[in-house]
Amino acid sequence: MLERPKAIPDAPGSYQFKDADGRVIYVGKARSLRSRLSNYFADPRTLHPRTAQMMERAASVEWIVVQNDVEALMLEFSLIKTHRPRFNVRLVDDKSFPYLAVTVGEEWPRALVMRGAKRKDTRYFGPYAHAYAIRETLDLLLRSFPIRTCSDAKMRRHELLGKPCLMYHIERCAAPCVGAVERERYMELVGELMAFLEGDTKPIVSRLEEAMRAAASELEFERAARLRDRLASVRLAIERQQMVTDTPENLDVIGIAEDELVAAVQVLHIRRGRVVGRHGFVLEKVEPLTEQQLIARVLEQHYAETPIGIPKTLLVPVIPEEAEVYEEWLMRTRSGPVEIRVPQRGRKRELLEMARQNAAEQLNRHRLKRSSDLTSRAVAIEQLQHVLGLKEAPLRIECYDMSHLQGSDYVGSMVVLEDGLPKRSDYRRFKVSAVQGNDDYGAMYEVLSRRLRHLIVVDGDAEEPGDAAQQDAAAQPDDLDAIGRRRRRASRFAYPPQLLLIDGGKGQLHVAVNVLEELGLTETVAVASLAKRLEEVFVPGRPEPIVIPRDSEAIYLLQQARDEAHRFAISFHRELRGKRMTRSVLEGVPGLGPARRKRLVREMGSVKAVQAATPEQLRALPWLPGKVADAVYDHLHSSRRRRAPASESAAS
Repeated sequence: MLERPKAIPDAPGSYQFKDADGRVIYVGKARSLRSRLSNYFADPRTLHPRTAQMMERAASVEWIVVQNDVEALMLEFSLIKTHRPRFNVRLVDDKSFPYLAVTVGEEWPRALVMRGAKRKDTRYFGPYAHAYAIRETLDLLLRSFPIRTCSDAKMRRHELLGKPCLMYHIERCAAPCVGAVERERYMELVGELMAFLEGDTKPIVSRLEEAMRAAASELEFERAARLRDRLASVRLAIERQQMVTDTPENLDVIGIAEDELVAAVQVLHIRRGRVVGRHGFVLEKVEPLTEQQLIARVLEQHYAETPIGIPKTLLVPVIPEEAEVYEEWLMRTRSGPVEIRVPQRGRKRELLEMARQNAAEQLNRHRLKRSSDLTSRAVAIEQLQHVLGLKEAPLRIECYDMSHLQGSDYVGSMVVLEDGLPKRSDYRRFKVSAVQGNDDYGAMYEVLSRRLRHLIVVDGDAEEPGDAAQQDAAAQPDDLDAIGRRRRRASRFAYPPQLLLIDGGKGQLHVAVNVLEELGLTETVAVASLAKRLEEVFVPGRPEPIVIPRDSEAIYLLQQARDEAHRFAISFHRELRGKRMTRSVLEGVPGLGPARRKRLVREMGSVKAVQAATPEQLRALPWLPGKVADAVYDHLHSSRRRRAPASESAAS
C-alpha cells in the first residue's frame, strides 16, 4: 500500500501517481500540493470508489513544483498528453473532423480540406461535419477568390511546362505557377478568403457589387456578368453560414450531455455572428468528476491545441472549477481577455440549449454505435454468457425498472433486447396497484410476478382467477379484435428470457430471486442486477459483484438495456402524472368531457396556462362553447378562492 510521503511542499504544481511498474496512472494539479495530496491518504472508505481503486494500484507519488496555478495547469495537460494515464479523463472519440485549411506559411498559399494532425503556419476554419460540404463551399468561393488548390509537386510541374492547369481556364485559380498574377494581388485574394471564412463578408460583397456596377457603366458587360456570377457564388456561400446572433460577435458555445461513464461535448464556433464550424468529441469519465470539474476538463481538451483560435467569450452550462485560472490560461494563449460565463436568457441561452441537444444526439449515437454493429453485438452476447456463467447465450434480455414521485403514480417498465437490439414491440408498461407509499421492492415484486406468471401458463399450469382465458370465454363477438390483441400479447409474454436484468443492487436482485423461487422458475430464467453507482453486476449466490471491464462490449449491452428501461419507465410515469394533474384540475366542469379537456390543454400549452387564461381568451376558442368557457373559468377560480383561506391561515 502507498505510504504518505513526508515533506510535501505547500506550493502549486502537478503530481503523478505511479504503479508498481513505474507507469503513470494518474496526473493532477493543485494550488497546494500538500493540501491536495493529503486528501488521497484519507480512510479509503471515505474516498470515491474510483479514487479508492486508483489508490489501490498506486505504488508511489511524485510531484513537480511550478511558479503559479496557470503553469500547473499547462504542466498537467502536457503530462497527460505524454503518459495517457488510465485514471484520467480521456478522449475516446477518434473521429477526425475535416477542416478547411489555408497554408499561409507557403510562398503561394493554397486552400485544401485537411484532417488529422494540425500543421504549423496553417490557418484552419471549421471543423465541419461532412467533407463534401466543405468542398462545395470551397468550389463556390474559388470563383471569387481564385487561389490555388494543387499540390506543390503539381505546381512545380506546371512551372516547368510554362502552362497553367485546367483550374485556370475555368477561372478557379489565378495561376501563380506561370506568373499570371502578381504576388501582392495573390496575397490579397488569400486575405479576402480568410476574412470571408471568419465571417467578415460585408466588405467583400460591397466590393464585388461596386466592381460589377463600374464594369456595367463602362459598357464592359462580359466582365460585369462574370462579377455578377461571382457575387451570386459569394451570397450562396454566405447563406450556408447560419446567422445565429443579433450582433457580429465572436464566441464559442459548449454543450454537454453525460451519463455515468462518458460525456459527449459539442462546441459551436461562432464568428461575427455566424456558425463557421462545430467540434464534437466524447470524454471517458475514468476519474470522479463534478459538473464544474467536467467543464474544466473539456476546456483543457479542446483549447490546449485548438487550430481555429480562442474567441473572447465562452458560453458554458456551469462555471468551471477554478475559473479564474482557466481564464488566465486562455488569455495567455489568445493574447487577449477571455470571459467564461453562463448565459441566463435570450438568444445566447438558446444557443447553449442547441449545443446541449447536439451533444445529447452525439451521446446516443455513441451508445448505439456498438449495438448496431453485428460483430460487437455477437461479442457482447458471448462475453455476457461467459462472465455471468449462463447455460446458454442471452439472446433475449428483459430489463426492468421502476419510476414514481414520492410513492405516487408508481409504474414499472420492461424492455426487451433480442440479439443485442431493442425489440420495441415487446416492451411493456405496468401500473403498480398493490403498493402503498415508497416501496421499490414491493413494486418490483408485483411487476415481476405479473410478467413471470405467463411462463407458468405456457407450461400447462392452471391460470389464476380473472385471467385472459376466462375473459375470452365470456367475451361477445364484438370483442374478437380485443381477444386477438390480448392473445398476441400473451404469446410474446410466453417467450422466456435467457437473462432477467434488474436495475438496482442486491436488494432488487433478492426480490427477483424470491419471485423466481415462488414460481418455480429458478432453473428456467437466469437473473442479474446492474447497480448505477459503479456499474456493478450482481448475481445470485455471490456476495461480491462481478467485475466487467469498462471498455467491454458486455457492459455496453447491459448499460443500453438499463438506460432504455429507465427512459421507458420515466416517460410512462410522466404521462400518467400529467393525465392525473389534468383530470384533478379540470375534472367536474359541466360540458368539458375528456376530449375537450385534452384539446384545451394541448391548445393552451399547459394546465398552468389554462389556469392563467382570462374569460376572453377562453371564449376566443372557436370550438369551445361560451357557457363551457365560463364554466371552466368559474371552476378554476372558485377552486383558488376555496384554497385561499387555508393558505392565509397557514401563513398566519
